[in-house]
Amino acid sequence: MRIGLLTDGGYPYAGGESGLWCDRLVRGLTQHEFDLFALSRSAEQEACGWVPFPAQVGRVRTAPLWTADGDVRGARAPRGLLARMVTGGGARPYGRRERRRFEAYFAALAASVCAAGAGGGEDGAAGTGEPGGEGRTSVADAQFTDGLYGLAELAREHGGLAAALRSETAVRVLEAACRAPGTGRTVQTATVPDLLAFARELDQTLRPLSLDWYDEQGLGAVDLCHATSGGAGALPGLLAKRFFGVPLLVTEHGVRLRAHYLAATDTTLNAPVRTLLANLHGRLATEVYRQAAIVTPGNTHARRWQERCGAGREKLRTVHPGMESDRFTALGDSGDSGPDDTLVWVGPIEPAKDLIALLHAFAEVRKAEPDARLRIIGAPARGTEGAEGAESGAYLAHCRALAAQLFPDQATDAHAIGDNPVSFEELGGAEVPELTDAYAAGGVVVLSSVMEGFPTGLVEAMFCGRATVSTDVGAVVEVIGGTGLVVPPRNPRALADACIALLRDPERRARLGAAARARALELFTVDQNLAAFRAIYLELISHAPVRREAEAVDADGEPRPFATPPEARVPGPWTASGAAQAGRTPSWAAAGPRTVCAGARGAGGSDV
Repeated sequence: MRIGLLTDGGYPYAGGESGLWCDRLVRGLTQHEFDLFALSRSAEQEACGWVPFPAQVGRVRTAPLWTADGDVRGARAPRGLLARMVTGGGARPYGRRERRRFEAYFAALAASVCAAGAGGGEDGAAGTGEPGGEGRTSVADAQFTDGLYGLAELAREHGGLAAALRSETAVRVLEAACRAPGTGRTVQTATVPDLLAFARELDQTLRPLSLDWYDEQGLGAVDLCHATSGGAGALPGLLAKRFFGVPLLVTEHGVRLRAHYLAATDTTLNAPVRTLLANLHGRLATEVYRQAAIVTPGNTHARRWQERCGAGREKLRTVHPGMESDRFTALGDSGDSGPDDTLVWVGPIEPAKDLIALLHAFAEVRKAEPDARLRIIGAPARGTEGAEGAESGAYLAHCRALAAQLFPDQATDAHAIGDNPVSFEELGGAEVPELTDAYAAGGVVVLSSVMEGFPTGLVEAMFCGRATVSTDVGAVVEVIGGTGLVVPPRNPRALADACIALLRDPERRARLGAAARARALELFTVDQNLAAFRAIYLELISHAPVRREAEAVDADGEPRPFATPPEARVPGPWTASGAAQAGRTPSWAAAGPRTVCAGARGAGGSDV
């Protein structure tokens, strides 16, 4: 079957999120064809280029969700813009009927967004957009879907949606919706600058509605849409289902709505704008989960968020992200439980990892085990440039200063060189050239995070057969099961006690390490992930209605035998797409009832 893979800031960009998982999926399911529909998030991401594609990738279509500051974000809508509004290609202006349609659809969307948190303690919950329970559709839900799909149909027929969303009329509609009875107190305090800021963010979120992907040569040609994230990244999948009846599968390893809430705390936007955005993303998440045939969270932590946002339990299938285990085989099968006196921490050094608590915990460990050592091995992280890079560097400097204060260099005698029991090392350096070397360096692997999604480093330690001590955050308990010790976060004393217990008991470390490796090989391998999605794809396509091309049926709508030659499905110059690329049309496909149907496709087709 042909899969439309929808990505948002990820595959096929070399620096994208979840890119490695998508690449493994595409390469592993060789019996399917994949068309990629990718949204990019920044110019820097596009500059990184694309990863190499396997043979089963056909077309690749991309669109940016970002614009230069002087283009959209810094632009001011001209006066009377709706009177001169043009399509995306600048072809012709909106007429009176299109203007009335836009105002009606946008008013419904704005009313839904402004009312989303009013009944759920908006001011106390920062506008979480508390969606209704499963099977219950409120008036605001209906308004949101009417407005969203109405705007999508208007953009498909006439274009011009981006300009309309930044128009003076749109701001007036937003202001009226904010001042309407029943809206929350925070929304009612929105000023004109707040409304302009929200209109800019709304334009970016709804930009997928204006793409040219929604035709029989785009998303209408795929058998299944697989969105690798929720939110704006799943909007093309919603419209493919709306316009063509294509079933939608949504996979989320980290819930996009949760990520938005966390990011909103660091933004400079005012409270009314944050509330409106939270309500918008909450409504959008609810609609994505409602329309999806199946939702596959990457862990139970993500599944709980999806259930809270209205995803029906019958749609949810937990599929853990698959990870390569081969490079850890030698260490995992060696039976070596590691040095008896060394703790090791591996990962990107950032505040969420709470190395401060780890250093204080190690101070307690040293009191009980004076010869104990702690090796902190920093791995490269995404987003190490700009403000994030500066924050990471400042945090590392703070951790080094605290380690020097807690553990001054010590020497065994007057003639020996002082040594510090805590070392900060870099993965890929001379001392730790490979990831397996990092995990082999310690007898106990420690995870001290205060916030975590799917703990990739913990799974790697399990593949290596290492005993672990982890904090109870994110999906840690689900991943580790009973094969490691778990303590509360931000509790250095509990973390220290668990580390001491394992350092003093080599046999227990060996048992836990062996059990952890067996669990990881059973649940978290690439083969397990591919098998799950292979079965889900077949299940969805088996329940989807048959969509026949016009040339494949007779005048009564009945299937016409042999309407599509068998060779039309075999890659080569004789297929419709392959012949077009070769600059010729086969004689047998030039005319007559045996012409290759419009749905025939070869593996070589590309819209790149």
